[in-house]
Amino acid sequence: MQINATPSWLRVIASLFYDFLLLLAIFFVLTLPFILLFGNATQAPQRYLLQAYLWLIAGAYFIWCWYRGGQSPAMKVWHIKVVNQHGLPISLAQATRRYVLASFGLIFCGAGFVWAFFDREGLFLHDRLTGSRLVMLKK
Repeated sequence: MQINATPSWLRVIASLFYDFLLLLAIFFVLTLPFILLFGNATQAPQRYLLQAYLWLIAGAYFIWCWYRGGQSPAMKVWHIKVVNQHGLPISLAQATRRYVLASFGLIFCGAGFVWAFFDREGLFLHDRLTGSRLVMLKK
């Protein structure tokens, strides 16, 4: 596959929604061991531990996918890939920083994603800061 231009917003949103559904299924399965081990997670501190646990699970999912091929399963379906500034695979450190910074971008009312509307290259803030970018793959 050849690398083409930046993917459309519709593709990116569709891919994010698909990843959300995949992660939701993973969360359901992996929350069971947590509940069995820690019990009710509706009160502090178990609730905060569960939130951190799920954030780490999502991180493992995305970091592994981005590092091992530049694509999550949803990104493969939508022909989107994350690469570095030179079009090469991102490093493990870049994938980790990308996930952490994207998380902060979501926490702050999605500001890291809204950034792309004002960026001259249309990059998300976490991509700008990590030297990565999303590209559209063409068959």
